[in-house]
Amino acid sequence: MEIKKTQILLVEDDKSLGQTISELLQINDYEVIWCENGLEAFRYLEEHLPDIIVCDLMMPVMSGEELFLKVRNFKRFNQVPFIIITADMTFDSKIKQLQNGVNDFINKPFKIQELILKIKNFLKYKDDLIKTNQDPLSKVTIKIRKNDFFDKLNAILLKNIQSDISIDRIAIEMFVSKSTLDKKIRLHKKMNISSYIREFKINYAIKMIEAGESRVDFLASECGFNSLSYFSTCFKNYTGIPPKDYIKRLRVTL
Repeated sequence: MEIKKTQILLVEDDKSLGQTISELLQINDYEVIWCENGLEAFRYLEEHLPDIIVCDLMMPVMSGEELFLKVRNFKRFNQVPFIIITADMTFDSKIKQLQNGVNDFINKPFKIQELILKIKNFLKYKDDLIKTNQDPLSKVTIKIRKNDFFDKLNAILLKNIQSDISIDRIAIEMFVSKSTLDKKIRLHKKMNISSYIREFKINYAIKMIEAGESRVDFLASECGFNSLSYFSTCFKNYTGIPPKDYIKRLRVTL
């Protein structure tokens, strides 16, 4: 029986680069579908579901950002990782893509090993999520509902990332009671709602650091922490090290 290869949808308008990436991915035993703009890719996605999408940001006809936003309107693509390739190194551009919800981005120029490792890591994470369903027939509805719940919750938290939104307000926007909100988070995340909000904010700060931000006071403010010391304490409790040390360590690894 032939083993189905992992399918990668590559969207790249530069023919030379697209050909190179496509060939190198194929050498690494991936099936590659290469489209030269976002519109061509979107038409392909209307009838196909790849395992992962690797897409250039700046393209004619339809940009990578436009394609991503269109794709995320369809729930069937919720578990398809989306990696943006970009030559735009500005902080604002990176933050905008992270706020949109892209899973990751890779800066041009890059080495193919970096892209392959990111692809492998995302696919492993995706497989691990699927394996959590021991009985896919009986639990598929529960799984979809859980994803919808946390997608909506995360969208509310992201929209209010700079504010200290109350649990009562979140419950109202989720159309559930405060107790139901807390119970569902405890059931699926093994923590209370306050801890979930705090970790969401810290993860947002980490994404900002990875995008190039190094001012701890700015990170605290952008993530809705009124106290710099409290932000630093929460960050250390979550990562094991203070934010300044995390930033320094990340710089060394880059």
